Amino acid sequence: MQITGAMGRMADRIAEAKEDAFRAPSRALPTFAPAGQSTQMIVGATDAADATILSTASDLYAGPGLRRVYYSAFSPIPHAADLLPARPAPLVREHRLYQADWLMRFYGFAAGELTTADRPNLDLSLDPKLSWALRNRDRFPVDVNRASKEELLRVPGLGARNVKRILAARRWHRIRTEDLARLKIPMRRALPFLITADHTPSLLDAADLRERAAPSRAQTDLFDLATAAHGEL
Repeated sequence: MQITGAMGRMADRIAEAKEDAFRAPSRALPTFAPAGQSTQMIVGATDAADATILSTASDLYAGPGLRRVYYSAFSPIPHAADLLPARPAPLVREHRLYQADWLMRFYGFAAGELTTADRPNLDLSLDPKLSWALRNRDRFPVDVNRASKEELLRVPGLGARNVKRILAARRWHRIRTEDLARLKIPMRRALPFLITADHTPSLLDAADLRERAAPSRAQTDLFDLATAAHGEL
């Protein structure tokens, strides 16, 4: 409560400084916290589930208006308190939380959509968007030539940049699979969830869709790191 209270007071001070600058644009007022607020969560230091961590992050973005929440996998140190775990948290968990955070901030996902009551922790073997899509097969396939921006942003493999390009291109012609390939969209990941002018998926109800849509195990870490860096989830 003390931490969130301090964040709230900081948010008020930032808002006041912006209002002062708006009221007196000709005055050279000192800039107050120009980068906004951020915080860091140590993942795995307690038994808090990913659902709790993401819900807290969402509240911090919506309440005191934090600019960023950073996640760091817990790593034990010598002679630490007995209350702390003796083993480090897996780094991939930190990575999945960053991906989930990105989905909340830029893809329209709510924190509660990214985990379930039965599984409050993110799937470490799949990125959160693909995991969500596999849990919500009734939402797919979506027609790339008709779907809204919000629907396209939820398709695995479609990043915000390529969704923008698709929306612009389909004003002039119907999108085909070759158009998606030219955009360097990961076809194995995206096509099971998309209808194009020349493609209708037939694998959506297959039992092995998870394996077909997901990257190979050997490529998972490198693939996810690259796509996360470019926002192409």
